[in-house]
Amino acid sequence: MAEQADVLRRTPLSRDRILRAAVALADATGIESLSMRNLAQDLGVVPMALYKHVANKDELLDGMIDVVVGEIDPPVPDADWKRTVRLRVLAARRALSRHPWAALAIESRNTATPGVLAYLDSTVGVFRAGGFSTDLTHHVMHAMGSRILGFSQELFDAARRAGRSGATGPEPAAAFPPEAAARFPHLAAIAGAASHDEASVVTPGCDDQFEFEFALDLLLDGIERLHRQDWTSTGRAS
Repeated sequence: MAEQADVLRRTPLSRDRILRAAVALADATGIESLSMRNLAQDLGVVPMALYKHVANKDELLDGMIDVVVGEIDPPVPDADWKRTVRLRVLAARRALSRHPWAALAIESRNTATPGVLAYLDSTVGVFRAGGFSTDLTHHVMHAMGSRILGFSQELFDAARRAGRSGATGPEPAAAFPPEAAARFPHLAAIAGAASHDEASVVTPGCDDQFEFEFALDLLLDGIERLHRQDWTSTGRAS
């Protein structure tokens, strides 16, 4: 490991090397601890050396996002639109799961990066090639939201906490306080279902991957139904 670090330090500084080092640093310590100073220290250079390749931290974050998006598998050739979209979204999910900070970084940007735009454009292309109208595709992209990039803001999901401060061990589900259970019995029942053994095959509980795929399949099934009905926004009920 020490030899690899030494080799890396002797590698000429480049934009690609800086971005990949920044991704590794954010993976290890979280996005909140990432700074140009810490990154320079990891690379064994002075902070000013970084600015020859990235103008500022915003540009650094944009580049880091595109490194992660570049890890997403390309569309499966000769597959139907539903299978292609499902596989691509799950590939995005795997990429972002390797980099828990990435969802937070994507959400923080005011504009989409070139890598994100290219990914979204290719996804729209899959729907259009599947016979979807621009009208339906437009509404489908709204419905999919960030899920199409492999993440979503779930009601009961604390998984991205690691993206802020670095990887942590799994935490047990919090018990629903008895006084709260009396006031909110339906939520208490849901909390009880989520806290049981997640290894159960019959009822997998709040397993992040299971819940993500469950919602993804609900969306794709509904989208498929609308596509078969030749749905248009002008014909929707008022």
